[in-house]
Amino acid sequence: MNIVPGALKESFLAFDRRVDGSISFFFRHFGKTKFMVSMSKKAQYLGLEKLWEKGPKAFFYFFVFYLVRDVILYIVFPIFFTRISTH
Repeated sequence: MNIVPGALKESFLAFDRRVDGSISFFFRHFGKTKFMVSMSKKAQYLGLEKLWEKGPKAFFYFFVFYLVRDVILYIVFPIFFTRISTH
């Protein structure tokens, strides 16, 4: 069973190719940017202390991006959809 019509899927894929696959990357990695994915990998093999020593500014942005993304995904969206569905 094909849920998405072929023309709609093709237009999405054409637009995704024009933006260098950023949209499909975003969905594939659950909202993470390329920066967040690379910092996650660095945090895994360097450890958080060495990651901080390499660049406190990048370390700060990494956690702020995760914090903002998680607040939106796990707190704001559920509250928003609950309020919509109860009215």
